[in-house]
Amino acid sequence: MVYSTNIDGERVEFGTSGMLYRSNKLMYDRRTNTLWNQFTGVPAAGPLAGSEARLELLPVVTTTWGEWFNAHPDTTVLDVETGLYPGRFYESEWNDRSIYFSYRESPTTMFPVWQTSDELATKNHVIGLNIGHQARAYPLETLRKERVINDELGGLPLVMVTTGHLGSRAYERGERTFLLEEGDAPDSSVITDSEGQTWRVEENALVNLENPSQLLPRIPSHNAYWFGWYSFYPGTDVYRSGE
Repeated sequence: MVYSTNIDGERVEFGTSGMLYRSNKLMYDRRTNTLWNQFTGVPAAGPLAGSEARLELLPVVTTTWGEWFNAHPDTTVLDVETGLYPGRFYESEWNDRSIYFSYRESPTTMFPVWQTSDELATKNHVIGLNIGHQARAYPLETLRKERVINDELGGLPLVMVTTGHLGSRAYERGERTFLLEEGDAPDSSVITDSEGQTWRVEENALVNLENPSQLLPRIPSHNAYWFGWYSFYPGTDVYRSGE
């Protein structure tokens, strides 16, 4: 997940506390030393705990470098030569030399979690949405299979769009219904609505190709393991094909 670091209009730096809550890291801000829940963006302990302070969740996507670079050739990249750790420490998470490779390959959690559900496998990847106090998990394998899912959550009509390798995004859809056209390539960045209008998949919105000023905003989401999502949203339901 990605958050804005603005708190009360001031940009704040964050660090890793080394502590966990529900098997998820707690971070701290360097202005007040408040501990923040990394998963929810809510202060957990310290001067801001119990306040109305919240971190704004921003949209993000898990994808491949190739897919991202093709869509954003002018992108900038963080340099792995940070001066803190050698560059070899920053191996791809899919590389068996990655620090957490064995954890990702294991079906179990590193630390115990007390609130669990067997509705999905513990470390199934899900895209989680929490809208209007209603939470829903979308299994990644379902998203990749269906590619375009029209849904409604918390009273908000939305569409889940999956393109290429693990690239799943959520958007508002208003009164439109989106279709998966026969012959559409899995990595297509264009989708069609039921009226025949075409929309380009972009990071901030779906853009109407006939009228580029017409936008359907992106909805921030969580890319998480099932156990992590359920730990913080035990009232969640799970999207099932055909429902």
